[in-house]
Amino acid sequence: MVFAPGEKPGNEPEEVKLQNASKQIVQNAILQAVRQVSQESRRRDARSSDSRGCFQLGVGELTKKHEKK
Repeated sequence: MVFAPGEKPGNEPEEVKLQNASKQIVQNAILQAVRQVSQESRRRDARSSDSRGCFQLGVGELTKKHEKK
């Protein structure tokens, strides 16, 4: 096996550890981003369904007031 200048044969396990740690950091970041997007999407869906419900109630109230006249 040929090593580059300054590279030692014992460095390989350390490099593997660093690569594994880097992969774990990236995986965690991706999972966190997916969770955040999912939560924001659920909140957005909940808000839009709430606002649709309020709008429909508002129309019903106007109709009832109109019928009383």
